[in-house]
Amino acid sequence: MKLVSLFSGSGGLDLGFEKTGFEIVWANEFDKKIWETYENNFPGSELDKRDINIVPSKEIPDCDGIIGGPPCQSWSEAGKLRGINDPRGKLIWEFLRIVKDKSPKFFLFENVSGMLAQRHHNAVSEFINVLNELGYDVSLKLLNAGNFDVPQDRKRVIIVGIKKTLKLDYRYPEISKNELTLKDAIFDIKNSVIPAKEKNHSNGSKCLFPNHEYALGSFSVMYMSRNRVRSWDERSYTIQAGSRHAPIHPQAPKMIKIDTNKQIFKPGFEDLYRRLSVREIARIQTYPDNFYFHYKSLIDGYKMIGNSVPVNLSKNLAQSIKNTF
Repeated sequence: MKLVSLFSGSGGLDLGFEKTGFEIVWANEFDKKIWETYENNFPGSELDKRDINIVPSKEIPDCDGIIGGPPCQSWSEAGKLRGINDPRGKLIWEFLRIVKDKSPKFFLFENVSGMLAQRHHNAVSEFINVLNELGYDVSLKLLNAGNFDVPQDRKRVIIVGIKKTLKLDYRYPEISKNELTLKDAIFDIKNSVIPAKEKNHSNGSKCLFPNHEYALGSFSVMYMSRNRVRSWDERSYTIQAGSRHAPIHPQAPKMIKIDTNKQIFKPGFEDLYRRLSVREIARIQTYPDNFYFHYKSLIDGYKMIGNSVPVNLSKNLAQSIKNTF
């Protein structure tokens, strides 16, 4: 089945569908810092680099399915929750426009759990109602990627629509019996990491393992307000789209609470407290090691991976849609 990918980013969602047998014929990504990564890892897909707002639907290929997740900052609980009042939040209507005009057999829409906040209820309800009126049976569910072969707690809203005329009953994937941990994901590369260059410029030419470099810099008061360490036998915290917010490597002891909203690193072990590397967060997002990320600044590397859909979550969703058809 041929797919169109919107708001493609570095391609975590696309890769999961591709691995399940779908073909990404056309993708759109406006962030120029991601283009090289996407084009090198998806050489068979056409990448449109324009702002999706100005892309005419007639210039998008006909397809069996449309997948994508518009920028989530305006819906995020970590942000200001401006939702539909933010220009980025309004991009969900571009997703809607293209679904309407291309009329695919199915679509899959992904976004952050903050989208379900009460203040966004009317906007989300309107979005779903319009999709119903366009002739789709629409399902919405909040999933934790950690239940689908991903070593990370990461809650995301997944909306799937199937053409009513097809009379198919879509069911979300069943929870995996595998409970992957940080040890499963990154233990074997714990001793080959290197620090970034000054000002967090890439030190990639010296990496013994692709993208296995970590960001430098101090830890903010907000960062130190709670424990940022998960043990080897636990899942990772949610990987966010910022180097300063990357979790601490599990080699370090848990942080010590000394006051309300204030924690410290365990005295005598300070050297063990470093951020997870770009490759480590990529593995936690279940990207394969042969998927290389291109960037000059580590900040851009952390951002593109943190904004991704975990590949294994995508594979599980893709398989559920494949099973439906």
